[in-house]
Amino acid sequence: MANTLTTIDMVAREALRIAHENLTFLGTIDQSYDSSFAKSGGKIGDTLRVRDPNQYVRRKGSRVMDVQDQDESTQNVVVATQDGVDMKFNSAELELSIDNFSQRYIEPAVKVLVAGIEGDVLEDITLDLHQTTGTAGTVVGSSSGDISAITVARGKLNQQLAPKGNRSVQFDSITMGEIVNGNKGLFNPQSDASKAFREGFYGRNAMADWFENEKTPTHTIATEADVAWTVNDSTRLAAYTDAVGLSVLNFDAMGTTNASSAGTVFTIDTLFDCHPETKAKYANLKQFRIVTAAQAGNAGDVTFTPTIRTGGAKQNCFISGGSASIADLEDNIVLPFGATGASLRQNIMYSRDFATFVTADLPIMDDAIRCVRRVQDSLSIRCWQGSDIKNDELLLRLDILYGWKLLREEWGVRISN
Repeated sequence: MANTLTTIDMVAREALRIAHENLTFLGTIDQSYDSSFAKSGGKIGDTLRVRDPNQYVRRKGSRVMDVQDQDESTQNVVVATQDGVDMKFNSAELELSIDNFSQRYIEPAVKVLVAGIEGDVLEDITLDLHQTTGTAGTVVGSSSGDISAITVARGKLNQQLAPKGNRSVQFDSITMGEIVNGNKGLFNPQSDASKAFREGFYGRNAMADWFENEKTPTHTIATEADVAWTVNDSTRLAAYTDAVGLSVLNFDAMGTTNASSAGTVFTIDTLFDCHPETKAKYANLKQFRIVTAAQAGNAGDVTFTPTIRTGGAKQNCFISGGSASIADLEDNIVLPFGATGASLRQNIMYSRDFATFVTADLPIMDDAIRCVRRVQDSLSIRCWQGSDIKNDELLLRLDILYGWKLLREEWGVRISN
């Protein structure tokens, strides 16, 4: 019994080692392990709550208190997905040394498992971001080594007060090649051993660690995206309050076909971004991302994020021009990002805490004598071995129970090609 459990324990630890080294993206964001499941095991649907930071309005030029109510909010991270990889081999193969066994079985299996999980999470989180830089149809760095899209992305993170430590950027290899070819002096040999062992690590520049990652997603712009839409919703604009904000507006002149695909970024004329604390106007227009659209012919209601707020503690926009009233947005031009039908690679720059990846312990079954759980760097894997006496084969499964959440979308920026 002891020898059997030792073997399975070695397999579990080796699986964790390989997984850790191949988490090109997930290894650079917040990773949480919920130890509350350690005794009974987690279940699909278990929920963790993450508290949002409170926001306040400054009392200015007065010694008289203006007490503000606490408007606390939380976000739920649902541990909703159980993925795994399953293998079989005969008893003789189990007698291989752990190095040989890892090379033949564990390494290829875990790499497939990790790549699939990371690809799903990276795509979901990236396409949920509303901030975008780059020129649609132009690979970053391909035009005389121009990497302004990267420096603009860094600027957007700075504008939103994203922490300046622990920032990363994920580029596909074609984009990375163009950037490096046109800017050979940017990168010097790195001496940081802890990063050098992470798959895909390339170097550090623009206040971020750079990684190559072929799992960065693409986003296809719907047809008629070249059309400049207009705001056509005086009713919702008139009903606006700072407490509720606006996350749905009716747009007109959208073209005769479905012009508003989920994930597409747009701006509204005269609606600018602002400093999260001082609320001072920035020089750039506020960007929004389409969540859903109910288009009928030439017009339709578009649900978007973030919610427009032009006043109060949660103000995130600044209206410039006219009477500086939200009613002034009526008939303003709405400009989608990207050209009609374009498929744009979505690379990404972000601060570590903009998103979280959570794992929880799966249960150890009562009748499972060859089943172990191991945790390394907040990643929990269960290794479970059974047997097929008819065919003299051993069955082995590796499982991960996990969930993820985009917590601070303003701390991430898409870099579009």
